Order: sequence, then C-alpha cells, then structure tokens
Amino acid sequence: MPEAKFFSAKAAKKKSSFKLPDEFDGKVNKAVLYHAVRALRNNSRQGTACTKTRAEVTGGSRKPWRQKGTGRARQGTNRSPLWPGGGIVFGPKPRSYRTDLPRKVRRAARLSALNARANEGALNVIESFAFDTPKTKQLVELLGKLGLSGKKVLILTADTHLEVLRSSNNLKSVRVLRYSDASVVDILWSDALVVEEAAFAAHSPKAVGDTSGTGRVRRVLKASEAEAQKPKKKAVKKPAKKSAGKKKESDDA
Repeated sequence: MPEAKFFSAKAAKKKSSFKLPDEFDGKVNKAVLYHAVRALRNNSRQGTACTKTRAEVTGGSRKPWRQKGTGRARQGTNRSPLWPGGGIVFGPKPRSYRTDLPRKVRRAARLSALNARANEGALNVIESFAFDTPKTKQLVELLGKLGLSGKKVLILTADTHLEVLRSSNNLKSVRVLRYSDASVVDILWSDALVVEEAAFAAHSPKAVGDTSGTGRVRRVLKASEAEAQKPKKKAVKKPAKKSAGKKKESDDA
C-alpha cells in the first residue's frame, strides 16, 4: 500500500506518513494513460481550420493564355492547385475531433496517474490550508517548507478554496484545483502533488455512494424507498350490499 508524506497545516513540522486510501494500489497502466491523454487533447481542439478547394477560389473563368503557340505549359484555370493562390488539395475542413472514452477507462487513467506520483514519492498530504486572505507570499513560503520550490506543483483541495486559488494566480508553475476536478493531463503535468487531507474522505467511493449496481437497479431501489416513505392511507369500510334474495323477501312481506 503506497504512503505519502504528511504535513501540518502550515508545514511547520512533518508528521508520520499518511496511509493512502484503498483505491491506491500502486498499479500504473500506461496504455490507459495514453488513451485518456489523447482523448482529452482531441476534445480540446476547436476543429475550425478551413481551406478552399479549387471550386471555392475566386477567378478562373477563362484560360490564362491560349492552348498553343506561346511556348509555355498549357493551363486551363488559375484556380489550379499548381498556381499560387489556387485551391488546396485535401486541405483541412471544419470538423469535430471529439473522442469518447468509457467511464471506467477515465477512472482507471486518473487513478494510474495518481499512483504514478505516489510511487515516485511526489504525493504530499497536508492537514488543511490555513489561508485567511489571498497572499502569494504565504503560498510561496508553504511550498518552500514542503521542499517544492522551483517545481511544477498541483494543489488539490477538498472543496473550492478561493484564498488558495487567488494566491496562486501570479505563480506560473502552480495550479489549484478541486480533487474531483483534476484530470489526467493536470496530474501528469505536475512534478509534485499537494493534496488536502479532507479531499480523500470527501471524494471516496463510500462518500459519493455505491455505484456497483446498474443505473436501472439504482432507480428501482430509489423509487421503492420513496414509496415506502409515503404515509399510508386509512382504509375506509364500505357498507355491505344486501343480496337480491333478501330484498325480494322484504318486498313480498
């Protein structure tokens, strides 16, 4: 089971090593990392590059010169790809580079990236961030105490921490994200991670909810629980109807 360095809130002293959650198994799947990074980069492309074909270029309504007798090569239009300013053959056109990735592959890739940093000893856990006001100097001093000066650092907080986020705005080598929002590219970009201790508990599978069942099973269970919580209506007794035979006897009487 991989372990991480554990520091106090102001990194004044190093505590005992932090035992990472059970999902950190130390395994790094490079193939999954490749597909995840490729999909993220493809999805960030705008796909707006556009070139004109010979049919879209202006001009070319007549031959530039006559077919024979000039000593030059024959030409039919100045929109030809052989001419400067002519059409482009097989040039790019606006299209979508969207690459879908299964949810399990995305999760496995993110966990592999975290395991890679944990195996390298580049995963640091801090008790909490004691930032009352945004201050870049305070963040620089904290990273210096952690021994991360001059490195690309990714800080992962349990929730949105505006003081830490604003303190890092002037630092090009520091990024601040929520633990649940960090992507594979963000983790692999960094040389070291600084994770808030509460982030592991807040975003563990148990805290989020058990997702082992299918979506249909979860919906059925949720509907049954809601049905069970509804107040039961009291049964109203209806008066018993008289039989046809008894009614006839009363009429004869």
